[in-house]
This record gives sequence, structure tokens and C-alpha cells, in this order.
Amino acid sequence: MEREHMNTKTRWLTAGVAALALVGAACGSDKKDTAARTTPAPNAPAVAATTAPIAARVSAATSMTKAAELRTVLTGLLSEHEALASAATGAALGGRDAEFKAAADTLDANSVDISKAIGSVYGAQAEQAFLPLWRKHIGFFVDYTQGVAAKDQAKADKAVADLTGYTRDAAAFFNSANPNLTTDAVSGLLREHVLGLKAVVDAQATGDPAKAFAAERKAYNHMAMIAEPLASAISKQMPDKFPGMADSKASALRSDLNLVEREHVFLATRATGAALGGRDAEFKAAADALDANSVEFSKAIGSVYGVEAEQAFLPLWRKHIGFVVDYTQGIATKDQAKADKAVADLTAYTQDFGAFINSANGLPKDAMAGLVKDHVLTLKTVIDAQAAGNQAKAYTDLRTAMGHMQMVADGLAEGTVKKFPDKFTS
Repeated sequence: MEREHMNTKTRWLTAGVAALALVGAACGSDKKDTAARTTPAPNAPAVAATTAPIAARVSAATSMTKAAELRTVLTGLLSEHEALASAATGAALGGRDAEFKAAADTLDANSVDISKAIGSVYGAQAEQAFLPLWRKHIGFFVDYTQGVAAKDQAKADKAVADLTGYTRDAAAFFNSANPNLTTDAVSGLLREHVLGLKAVVDAQATGDPAKAFAAERKAYNHMAMIAEPLASAISKQMPDKFPGMADSKASALRSDLNLVEREHVFLATRATGAALGGRDAEFKAAADALDANSVEFSKAIGSVYGVEAEQAFLPLWRKHIGFVVDYTQGIATKDQAKADKAVADLTAYTQDFGAFINSANGLPKDAMAGLVKDHVLTLKTVIDAQAAGNQAKAYTDLRTAMGHMQMVADGLAEGTVKKFPDKFTS
């Protein structure tokens, strides 16, 4: 299963390279211009970047450095960790045993991937040391959830104490690997992660889905605050291996778009899962959180392309969510005609989305439409598995669907940077 997942990720990266090749073609680059865009040598004096002619700095703007890639990968994995953990605790507290097991299994697969990411930087020994350490804090969260569910305050309090101790142990691990990561700073960031997820569990336990999803979104977005300094410290420690700036504006755009688009998938599936499970209050809370995510996505578009683009994008993005709702309703009621119409509407929508992006920055319409079509199809497989009651497949497919969004976000980020290089030169 893990090998299959890694093969899937390889296909995403291969397709992503092809999509970015199309992006470059859409930007009208010739060979000389492409050569001018190469990233400066990582060991060049810092002053060179600030004193170089403006034209040279503008031509070098890119979100595709190794440092930016590292930040994006870490952001994706860490935010997915929080998402899957909150799904697991919600299922456990809701008495949905099959879903809890599926969520817990995919959460562990995510842990393995995080450890492999650490190993790709610091080697096999670091990977082998990190995995049990990371799994340890997940076990403490299981203890906390069980304590809250059983109203066993002593068990819950011990779990909190264990989690607090864990933040120091994990911080010591990172500091030993990278002196640029101070124990106090890392411990503080991990403590915020622990408290954020604790707030989710507490809200889930009180049966307040609106509060739970609000806490979940806050905890999810906090994971980017861990990924950025981690990536920056690694890039600083290993500039030859990870050239570029993990904290550059272009890198931030790529990471932020990945974060919001992956969350879109997660919240959409939480909404469809609740709807198919007949959990109306949870469905409404998930749908509200999903719409808040859509507003944030539109604001991200507007921050670069302007208010008119933001106002045009939001209803367009909401439109495909409506079609997903139609599909879910059709599947739930076994109304094949309604489900088929929703699929047709979603297919047509991908062309509208491609046309919008093409008009905004010249990215190839067919390429962007194809990427969004794949988004629709991967989301559809999750819903189909949910409707069939196959939680294991639903969660495995959820990871695939969330991972696919990197192809959409990366293409959009790089196309945006190339269109507005003067906005992304530092």
C-alpha cells in the first residue's frame, strides 16, 4: 500500500513537471529568457541579490526552487497530519469505529511520509529515530481523547502533561539535527499544535461541530507556521541541496495556495461524509467551513489579480461545490440521473475554470481544465467510497485527492509569479 502511494506521488510530480512546462510556454519564454531565470548560486553573497539590476532580479522570480519545494512538501504533510488527526478523534468520539480505524491508518501512513521527508534531509538514522517520536504524540492524543470521552479527568490531565513533555523532546531532536532550530522556538510551535488539536477534541466532545470546525481550521493553518521555519532552517543549513529562499514571497504564495486548496478537499469530504452519514449538524458546520475556505481562496486570488478577479472567482469556485453537493445527493438517493447530470456539470465547469485562469494570466486553458478535472474525479472517488461504506478506501483516496491539489496550486503559483515577477522578487 505504501509503495502504491509513493508511486502515485511520483506520477503527481511527473505530471506537475509537464504542467509547468506548459506554464513556461504560456508565458512566452524564449531560450535566452529561460536561462536568465535560473536561480542564483546559493553561496553568492546576500548583497548581490539586493544590488543587482531590477531587470535581473525580476527575471529570476520563481516559486520552483528546491527551498520552496521543501516548504511546500512539509506544509502539505504537516497540515494533512492535523486534518487526519482531527478526523480520527471526531470519528472516535462519534462512535464510528470503522471510520476511526481508517482515519488512524491513513494518519500513520502520513507519519511514515513525514519521517521519510526527514530522512531525505538528514539520513536513515534520523528517519528511524523520528518516526517513533512522532507516533508517540499521536498516542498521547489517543489517550487524551479516551480520557475526555470517559470523563476521566486524571487520564486527560496525564495526556496533556505527556504532550507537553513531548514538545520538548521533539524540539531537542530538531535542534540536534539543525542548530538553526532553537529548542525554545520549536517547542513553542509544537505546543501551539498540541493546544490547537486539543481545542478541536474538546469541541468535538461537547457536540459543537461549528466550534470544532473553527478550531480545526485554526489548527490546520498553524501547521504552515511550523513548516516555514523548518524549511528555512534546513535551506540555510544545506544551501547546496536546497537552494533558494524558503521564506521568499514566491515560496509563500506556493505554500499558501497548496494549503488552502488541500484544505478545500479535506473540508469537502468531511461535508459529504457527514451528509451521507445523516449527521446534519456536522454537515452544516463542515459546509460553512468549506465556504470560509472558498472565501479565503478568492481573497488570495484578489490579493494578486485585483478585486474584480476576486469577485469573479468566488462564485465560479462555489459553483463546482454546488455540483459536488448535487452529486452527493444523487448518490445518497440512488438517483442516477441526478448524479450523472452533476458529473456532466462538473466536466463543463472545468472548462470554465480553465478559461478563467487563462484570461487572468495566460496559463493554458486545457492544461488547467485537465488538472481541475482530475481534482473533480479524485474527489468523486472519495464520495463513492463513502457512499459504499468503505472507509478504508475513502481515506486512502482522500490522501490522493489532497495530494493532487499540489499540481493545481503549483501551476497557479508559478504562473502568477511569472506574470507579476516584480511582486515576487524577495
